[in-house]
Amino acid sequence: MEGWTTSINDGRECDQVHIDDVSSDDNGQDLSTYNFGTDGFPAAATSANLCLATGVRGGVDWMRKLAFRYRRVKEIYNTYKNNVGGKHVLIYSTGLLGPAKREAWLQLRAEIEALTDSWLTLALKALTLIHSRTNCVNILVTTTQLIPALAKVLLYGLGVVFPIENIYSATKIGELFSSCCDTFKAVFLKRRGKESCFERIIQRFGRKVVYVVIGDGVEEEQGAKKHAMPFWRISSHSDLMALHHALELEYL
Repeated sequence: MEGWTTSINDGRECDQVHIDDVSSDDNGQDLSTYNFGTDGFPAAATSANLCLATGVRGGVDWMRKLAFRYRRVKEIYNTYKNNVGGKHVLIYSTGLLGPAKREAWLQLRAEIEALTDSWLTLALKALTLIHSRTNCVNILVTTTQLIPALAKVLLYGLGVVFPIENIYSATKIGELFSSCCDTFKAVFLKRRGKESCFERIIQRFGRKVVYVVIGDGVEEEQGAKKHAMPFWRISSHSDLMALHHALELEYL
């Protein structure tokens, strides 16, 4: 758990768009006995302001330590993506949250589900159906910073349908544009960030596949339109149910 919290805190200050964005700086060192708390990285990052969104990069040693943290986050995500609270695969007491926090979180999740009329359950049904297809993948593009986004995906039990390699954060892109052009409106920055993520996804998977964008905002819709992708708007429970029905009938 200590490695997880240390990696989260450091990673949030040095945000990336994708989990592998700094992997080229990783020398593959064994991290089983590595002490993230004493390697000098947080102090160096704070004193030198090397994690600002201006794109300033540290030296080789600093980048390697940052890469270590993102590798550790990736390892933890893949280990616990089916089992944050110890409920499913691993023994109860070995879950990422531990017994007490697990029970508290599951109770809170149940309350959230009741208040939202099972919104998460409905969404997960559609995502699970997509994930079950051999020729389909789920990809998440969010304006939340990458590390907090990964934590949320795990906590809400979505890790099984979102491989960590398929999660992109548009936050850093928006911040980079903001630092260069302070007169731009925030909504434009948000939209530009997600559009940039769409472009990265197209570069990765190619243009010969079918993309369907599912979202609730203007930025997703505009990004989909720009790249000629069908857009499925989700603004109510009926939209989620219609999506699941269309997937079941293989209309999508």
